[in-house]
Amino acid sequence: MPYQFTVSPDFTPDHLSGWYIFNTWLQKQTGDSFHLEMYDSFQAQREVIRQNKIDLIYANPFDAAMLVREKGFLPLVKAAGISDEAIIAVHNSSSISDVADLFPGIKVAVTEDPDVQMMGMIMMEAADLNAGNIQLNVYDSYVLVAKHLLQGNVDAGFFLAEAYNDLSNMVKKQLRTLICSQISVIHHSLMIGPRLAGRRDEIRGLLMAMNNDKKGNDILQSLRFQAWVDVDDDEMEFMIDLMDALAT
Repeated sequence: MPYQFTVSPDFTPDHLSGWYIFNTWLQKQTGDSFHLEMYDSFQAQREVIRQNKIDLIYANPFDAAMLVREKGFLPLVKAAGISDEAIIAVHNSSSISDVADLFPGIKVAVTEDPDVQMMGMIMMEAADLNAGNIQLNVYDSYVLVAKHLLQGNVDAGFFLAEAYNDLSNMVKKQLRTLICSQISVIHHSLMIGPRLAGRRDEIRGLLMAMNNDKKGNDILQSLRFQAWVDVDDDEMEFMIDLMDALAT
């Protein structure tokens, strides 16, 4: 039976083929079968995690606590030089020029991405806004968040900074960033479940050497990564504790 691999649903669509190529590389390097399954929503992905059907996951930081503390996952690596940050953006023609200009009752476009929602709401506290006095409109992707901003259906939008930067130049020219978080220590991580725990060092070593040859480096580039770097248990626990603190 193949090991089950999945990727957090907040990845941008143009990375999709890169993950399938990465999965093929991983199978060749380890000599094992990995089945990559993508899920359309965080709820669908969490359900299979709860059913203990996932062995390897590129996980968003919000889910890290559940994966480590409830499901026995261990961190492997993260993408070098990349952290998760959130952006609040408005239409370029909007009269809103600062977070402080945001007002009660404002319509905000978001995805189900939990860490981005959390960071966005923290930044909106500067305008005395919270989940009780704004309207959150949830969409399936950051492309749809941008679309509804452009159409004037919402007043502001929350974006994963990486996803915002991946929008086309034509779209970005019509949007304006109000604020970007600068937390710097929150990140996605590649994590292994209990069935693979005994091979942690082996797999980590393969991943951290991936950028040393042309083929591996090309695959990393397709994911817009430079290299994988180690994530140890202490770093993961620090991030989990920080996420817990930010969420309260």
